[in-house]
Amino acid sequence: MAAAEDGDGRLEEYLADPANRALDLTTAVARCTEALGLQHSAVYLADIQQRRLVPLTDVASPLLVDESLAGWTYRTQSLRVEESESGGMTAWVPLVDGAERLGVLAVHADSLTPAVLRRAKALATLLAMMITSTRAYQDSFVRLTRTKPMRLPAEMLRAFLPPRTIGTAHVVSTAVLEPAYELGGDAFDHSLTETTLHATVLDAMGHNLASGLTTAVSLAASRNARRTGADLPDLVRSVDDALAQWLPDQFCTGVLAQLDLASGVLRWCNCGHPTPLLIRDMRPDVDAMRREPEPPMGLPSRLAGLKRRTHKIALKPGDRVLMYSDGVTEARAVDGAEFGLEQFADYIIRATAAGELAPETLRRLIHSILDSSGSRLRDDATILMFEWSSPAR
Repeated sequence: MAAAEDGDGRLEEYLADPANRALDLTTAVARCTEALGLQHSAVYLADIQQRRLVPLTDVASPLLVDESLAGWTYRTQSLRVEESESGGMTAWVPLVDGAERLGVLAVHADSLTPAVLRRAKALATLLAMMITSTRAYQDSFVRLTRTKPMRLPAEMLRAFLPPRTIGTAHVVSTAVLEPAYELGGDAFDHSLTETTLHATVLDAMGHNLASGLTTAVSLAASRNARRTGADLPDLVRSVDDALAQWLPDQFCTGVLAQLDLASGVLRWCNCGHPTPLLIRDMRPDVDAMRREPEPPMGLPSRLAGLKRRTHKIALKPGDRVLMYSDGVTEARAVDGAEFGLEQFADYIIRATAAGELAPETLRRLIHSILDSSGSRLRDDATILMFEWSSPAR
């Protein structure tokens, strides 16, 4: 107990010293590890496609997410322990900030006592916050988590994207987007207030820099309206107006949705986009959210002179809603067959039945599309899935 209190005291001293706030992450990891009285630790970050766990320093080699114990920790967000090759033990601890999976932390010790494991978890929590607060302005994180150069439209769009996963005790929203390095016009957005989950999937016309600009303007317009408290129809109208004013030759399809966390009432507007899919009681309901189509956002909507319609459905605890772009269902295998909505839904249902976490379900799903023999994406493929688990009080 005295040793634990001593370690806690050294950590408090470290956190209280303003000079430590300017340290690079590698140095900060070493000093925090020492302050907690731990023998050694190493940070591994997930690459942009969540295939590899890349060490923060070049002392170690990357680990495959699907073929390592560290990867098991990342996939399940649970602690794993193994004997170390150099002697002693290694604890693999998930690095999670809120609901966002960042990577894993390896903590090495002669023996993994309850005190050591408690400090390892505390270190992981602290480092996750450090990583999130610094990766936005330190390019070293970007270089570390990329495996090849990124095209300009993809670079622009990724600068706008929120974390892959957000959530509370009542709702979780998670998304994936491919091709990671060659995006053209797809994007997703999600955010939380005390009462509402906001979720958006967009798909701009084309697959070039103009498409990326169209999506970027659409994201900015919707966020600007959302942050002023605009209701859903006004939010969509803001995107219509922005595109008509600044990019009159471009248009964008999309689904913009708002989920009331207390009642489970979901409101959405579908602007020329594939119909969202409701999964309830382990079964897909392909017609639950099917409505008469609206025109895409931008000048076509302004010229049509139509008032945007908002639709409503009451979710039940445990319901999952999938919003996706047509690049997902139109992905083709080597024989030319499309992936299709039925196969898409079946994968989600089987993963849910197996107890997979929502972020892991989407990671494995997008990889199954990309990795199937001879498969190819005809367009950007975006999937956003949210699950409402219980009413917020």
